[in-house]
Amino acid sequence: MLQAVARIFENWINPFARSENLRPPSATLSFVWFYVRQAKLAFLLMALFGGAVAMLEAGLFWFVGRLVDLLDTVPKEAGWEGLIAAHGGELLAMALIILVGRFLVVTIGALVEEQVIVLNFFNLVRWQAHAHVVRQSLSFFQNDFAGRIVTKVWSAGQATGDLLTSLLQVVWFMVIYTVSTMALVAQLDWRLAAIIGTWVAIFLVLARYFVPKIRHHAKETAEASSMLNGRLVDSYSNIQTLKLFGRERQNDHYIRAGFTRFQDTLRPFARLLTGVRASLAILSGVMILMVAVLSVDLWFAGAVTAGGVAFTLGLVLRLNMLLGRMMTQLNGIMRNIGTIQNSAELIAKPIGLADAPGAETLKVNSPEIRFEDVTFHYGRKSGAIDRLTLTVEPGEKVGIVGRSGAGKSTLVNLLLRFYDVEAGRILIDGQDISKVTQESLRSQIGMVTQDTALLHRSIRDNILFGRDDASDEQLLKAADRAEALDFIQRLEDQRGRKGFDAHVGERGVKLSGGQRQRIAIARVMLKDAPILVLDEATSALDSEVEAAIQSNLDRLMQGKTVLAIAHRLSTIAALDRLVVMDKGRIIEQGTHRELVEFGGLYSELWARQSGGFLDAQDIEGVA
Repeated sequence: MLQAVARIFENWINPFARSENLRPPSATLSFVWFYVRQAKLAFLLMALFGGAVAMLEAGLFWFVGRLVDLLDTVPKEAGWEGLIAAHGGELLAMALIILVGRFLVVTIGALVEEQVIVLNFFNLVRWQAHAHVVRQSLSFFQNDFAGRIVTKVWSAGQATGDLLTSLLQVVWFMVIYTVSTMALVAQLDWRLAAIIGTWVAIFLVLARYFVPKIRHHAKETAEASSMLNGRLVDSYSNIQTLKLFGRERQNDHYIRAGFTRFQDTLRPFARLLTGVRASLAILSGVMILMVAVLSVDLWFAGAVTAGGVAFTLGLVLRLNMLLGRMMTQLNGIMRNIGTIQNSAELIAKPIGLADAPGAETLKVNSPEIRFEDVTFHYGRKSGAIDRLTLTVEPGEKVGIVGRSGAGKSTLVNLLLRFYDVEAGRILIDGQDISKVTQESLRSQIGMVTQDTALLHRSIRDNILFGRDDASDEQLLKAADRAEALDFIQRLEDQRGRKGFDAHVGERGVKLSGGQRQRIAIARVMLKDAPILVLDEATSALDSEVEAAIQSNLDRLMQGKTVLAIAHRLSTIAALDRLVVMDKGRIIEQGTHRELVEFGGLYSELWARQSGGFLDAQDIEGVA
C-alpha cells in the first residue's frame, strides 16, 4: 500500500522533462525561482503540511497541560472509568489528533519531501544545469578545471533543494510554532507572551547581525572548496604523469596550498559560528529563567494552574531547542545560498558559441569546403589565421603542412566551428557554417585526432558514437576495417567483461595508444561522413599496423573530401594537393612533386625526413 502511494508522488515530477530554455538567471533568488517554479505546487504543499506539523507540535504541549488539569478534577479512586465518564469526548479527540491527524500530516509531508523534492527536484536542477553547461563552447571547458565544473553543477541541485527544504522545514515551521506558542501562552497571561515575543525579537536582531556575515563567508568557502576539488580531480586524472616524472612531492605542495587556502577561508567562518552559538546560549538561558520565574509566580498568585505551568515550560524549552536549531539551519541556509551564488556564476553563463536564430540543418550533396578570407586571432590583435582563402573541391584530398603554430589545428577547429571566425566565412556545399546547427555540421564531418581519448565505457559504446543505430554486423565490419577486431576479441576488463563489452578506463587508459587510435578510426569508419579530417590519424601506430590500415584509410577516403594533417609527410605525399602554412597564411600549394621541386619549406622538411633525420622543432611543426 505504502509503495503504491509512494509511486504516485515519485511520478509527480519528471526530472528529465524537456525544457526550451535551460539557462537560468545569475541572480541568486531568480536562479532558485527558475527551478522552483517547475515544482511550485509541491513546495506549496510542503509549506502547508510543514505548518500543520508545527501547530500540532505546539498543540501536544497544550494537551499535556490540559491533561494535568483534567486529572486534578477527578479523584484518584475513580480511576479510568471516572476520567472517561467526565472527559471521555475531549480525551478521544486528543487521541484521534495524536494518532490519526498527526500520522497523516507527517506522512504526507514526508512523501512530498522525500518522493517529490529529494528524489526528483534535486535531480531536475542537476540535469538542467548539466544540459546547459555541456552545450558550452570548447574554450569554456579548456579554461577551467573539469572537477570544478562538476562540483558546481552537482552542488547547484543539492544546495537549491536543501535551501528550500530548510526554509520550509525549519524557518516556516518556526514561524508557525512561535505564533502558536504565543497564542496559547497569551491565554494564560499576556506577560508570558511578551517575554516570548521579546526573546524572538532579540533572536531576530542577532540573526540580522550574523546572517550577512555568514552569507559572505559561505560564498568564499564554496569557491575555495570547488577550487580544491578541481585540483584533486586534476591530479587524479593525470596520475600517470605524476608518477612518470616522480612529482608526488611537488604535487603534494600544490594540493596542500589548496587545502591551506580552504582552511584560511574556513577559519574566520568557524569563529563566527562559535560567536553565534555563544550568543544564543546566553540569550536562551536568560529568557528560560524569566519565563520559569514568572510562571511560578503566577501559580503562587492562583492566576494559572499547575497544568498551565507545565505546558508553558514545555513549550518554552521546545522553543529554545528550535531557535538553536533555526540558527544552525540559518548557517546551513547561508552556506547553501553561498553555494548557489557560486554555482550560478558558472551555470548561468550564456552559451559562448550558440546556433544562429533559425539555424537550419546542413545538407551536403557535394562536399566542397571554402575558406573565404578567414581571419581568426583568438581575440588578440594577431596570430593564428590571417586572411586565409582556400577551396577544397568535392572528393579532393588535401594535406596540411606547416611548422608549429602555423595555424593548422586552428583551421580544423574553425571548420568544426569550435570557434567562430572573426572575419570572412567558411562554406560547406555553399552553406555558411555559422548559419547551420552545430550538431548537423559535425554530423557531416568525421575526424580522427592525434590525441585520441575514449570514454570510460565499453568498446561497443565508444565505436557506436559514430552511429548509434548501427547493426552488430556494421559494428564488426568497421572494427575489422580498422584492424581492431582481433585485439578487441581478446580484451577482458577487471570485472570479467569481454570483447566489445570490455570497458576501456578513463580516457581509454587501459588500451595502448595504437589500440585507442584504431578504435577511433573504427568509429569514424562507422560514421561514414562525407567530409573526413585526419589529424595525425596514424601517429600512434607502429609501422606494421600503420601499413596494414593505410589501405583501409585509402578506401575510407574514396568519394570524400579530405583534410589531412600529418607528422610523417610520407603518409600525405600521395594526396591530390598539399597546402603549406606559415604564420596563419598559405605560402605554398601543389602536389608533392611540385613542392619538392619548388625548393621551399615543404622541400626542406621532406629532405630532412627522407634523409632519416627530423629535429625536435620539425617533429612538432610538420603536423
